[in-house]
Amino acid sequence: MSAPAQTHCSARLRIQGEMLPEYAQILTPDAVALVAELVERFAPQRGELLKQRVARQARIDGGELPDFLPETAHIRAGDWTVRGIPADLQDRRVEITGPVERKMVINALNANVKVFMADFEDSLAPAWNKVIEGQINLRDAVNGTVSYTSPEGKAYTLTPNPAVLICRVRGLHLPEKHVTFDGTPIPGGLFDFALYFLHNYQALLAKGSGPYFYVPKLQSHLEGRWWSEVFAWTEDKFGLPRGTIKATVLIETLPAVFEMDELLYQMQDHIVALNCGRWDYIFSYIKTLKNHPDRVLPDRQVVTMDKPFLCAYSRLLIKTCHKRGALAMGGMAAFIPAKDAAVNEQVFARVKADKEREANNGHDGTWVAHPGLADTAMAVFNATIAAGAKNQIGVLREQDAPITAADLLAPCEGERTEAG
Repeated sequence: MSAPAQTHCSARLRIQGEMLPEYAQILTPDAVALVAELVERFAPQRGELLKQRVARQARIDGGELPDFLPETAHIRAGDWTVRGIPADLQDRRVEITGPVERKMVINALNANVKVFMADFEDSLAPAWNKVIEGQINLRDAVNGTVSYTSPEGKAYTLTPNPAVLICRVRGLHLPEKHVTFDGTPIPGGLFDFALYFLHNYQALLAKGSGPYFYVPKLQSHLEGRWWSEVFAWTEDKFGLPRGTIKATVLIETLPAVFEMDELLYQMQDHIVALNCGRWDYIFSYIKTLKNHPDRVLPDRQVVTMDKPFLCAYSRLLIKTCHKRGALAMGGMAAFIPAKDAAVNEQVFARVKADKEREANNGHDGTWVAHPGLADTAMAVFNATIAAGAKNQIGVLREQDAPITAADLLAPCEGERTEAG
């Protein structure tokens, strides 16, 4: 029997999603109170940041092109580094991503990878039951108690040394419509962050890890500063040293690529890496420059990472991160192994070539979407990262010519068809 949630803290926050009995272990009075406090403090500024996105896009639609910010030139020219990288995040040569569904969490943590990015964002439909059950699954994974038995009777449990867990929260623009504050849906990212942090930070710290997050879809360094303020406030509230919460930021929007130094600077207490979220980045290029007819991309299959504008993006991310003491993560191999052996051979060849390009450029690690690709990616990075080293942070790309705004915006050659 389901029932409405009790708000526990004030009438201002209301949970309108169905409350099954097992959800009470996640939506505890303390958790609901933390969500309410975070929303009260940080949601108004989030609204202003979203308005700034709209205003910037209007300027670009009117003919302006994205560029490096003149007012932050002193940050780009400065001599500074991020606070540091925890021991269990220094080797991230292969990461697997996927939604927080129970069987998938187990299989991902057991894969031949260093990190599992558990995803409340792109790969998860934000149905209420999926979001809350996902939090239960991650709590059980952190505690080492997660298990699953399929309808056919197959049992799934964790291996002794599972991958490091990082939680990807929803982007700044996405609401959690099942929870309102003063009648307005709350930011989905704050909801995801609050629940994962509260239920797991003590167990994570006790075993030498920590509350680690992937932050998606940022468009400016001011949005990064907002997240860092959320992290700092939370650390203070729970009596944790500054920098306990660590974040990796995906550079998957065109505006953000011009503010990577600034993002690292504003988040320097908490940030450990940037990631080339390339598929969303390509989409953002299309969306951001939609009113610029000279920037229409060719058909998707030819927009590969060797194209000049994408190669510049990858190389600038590596150079920027390593200069500042942060890791530079590569992009997603979105292929899935096939049952056809001939097709599979082509898939693995393409993945290997893609990962070799990333590793040779100086990336510290890469993403795969399926455990079946982990061995291929791992072999590439094992062969490229120096023996005994955990990453390629020493690859500074100092020989590179400066990468300009024109390089990052360069029109892409290739056939443009209506079907494409």
